[in-house]
Amino acid sequence: MSPQLRDFAAAWARKDGIEFDVLVDSGNGVARSYGLTFRMTEVLQDIYRDELRIDLARFNGDLTWELPIAATYVVGRDGVVAWAGVDVDYTRRPEPGELLAVLDGMG
Repeated sequence: MSPQLRDFAAAWARKDGIEFDVLVDSGNGVARSYGLTFRMTEVLQDIYRDELRIDLARFNGDLTWELPIAATYVVGRDGVVAWAGVDVDYTRRPEPGELLAVLDGMG
């Protein structure tokens, strides 16, 4: 899921070789409904804008400086969440083996 505008999200998916559908969550409505957003501090906004030259307003199509928090869910066919993981550090993700074990246990 990405708050980026459709064209930017599609370019990102192509660049990173993502072969599955990416939900475009304009305005972070879905992420916010799960309580998975945060607003960047002014200091962080300055770093993104002035030092990193990342224009979130252009990429996301709004001026909120709000981003989603990385989350992973494994949902069964019955709609019940079998596993959930959330981390404010977007670089830390669940290990594939951990998720495969959850999926194997659902069979």
